[in-house]
Amino acid sequence: MEQIYTIPVNEAFEASAADKSCGCPFCSLYNKLEDDELELILGASMMEPDVRIQTNKEGFCRTHYDMMFTRKNRLGMALTLESHLAELSKEIKDGKLFSPAGARPMKRIAALEDSCYVCRRIEFNFGHMIETAVLLWESDEAFRPKLAAQPYFCLPHYRRLLTVAAGRLDKKKFAEFEKIAASIVNGYMEELQEDVSWFCKKFDYRYDAEPWYNSKDAVERSMRFLRSDLHHPPETKKAKKY
Repeated sequence: MEQIYTIPVNEAFEASAADKSCGCPFCSLYNKLEDDELELILGASMMEPDVRIQTNKEGFCRTHYDMMFTRKNRLGMALTLESHLAELSKEIKDGKLFSPAGARPMKRIAALEDSCYVCRRIEFNFGHMIETAVLLWESDEAFRPKLAAQPYFCLPHYRRLLTVAAGRLDKKKFAEFEKIAASIVNGYMEELQEDVSWFCKKFDYRYDAEPWYNSKDAVERSMRFLRSDLHHPPETKKAKKY
């Protein structure tokens, strides 16, 4: 029986199974989570005291600062920055960093370099979505063909998927799960190798008259496979042509 928390996972896997241009279903899930968080932080959540306390503490990574900036809500971003800078000023401006009094400000700056409110929120929910995919494969027979029909899993999400599956499934079920997932990834990797090799050959004059086949975007597809396809609105992904 479908639960609320399984709906996004089912929808992402159904979309990728039906249309290979959707790519890795986990990349789609990540991008949807990211899009939702950015909408909230510049909208309804912006003035909530508990959210402001956390954004003051954690700040944002450069990627998410850039993504917020491109959403054209400069007032929302400025209001968030105003309170964040005010709090940081109290914590670091009075301490000379290379003195005994500077230990705390130095530690605060270092912590800020590795923290991001949006990244933390995404990671919490995304981790549960990977767990949900394994749970669905284990408990819902209707989900198994959806997983088997995926065009590919990008390598970072493939690793995470198998890590979660290894911790949840018994030995026999994990062996079956791993075989299916590995077949998807290895098959796609072979396809990429052929397409990249053909792309390279097309720059040799001897192959000038030959067709490109499926190699024109082989470089882009390889990058998405190797390092995921993240940090853009979900609707942008749907418009891509593989």
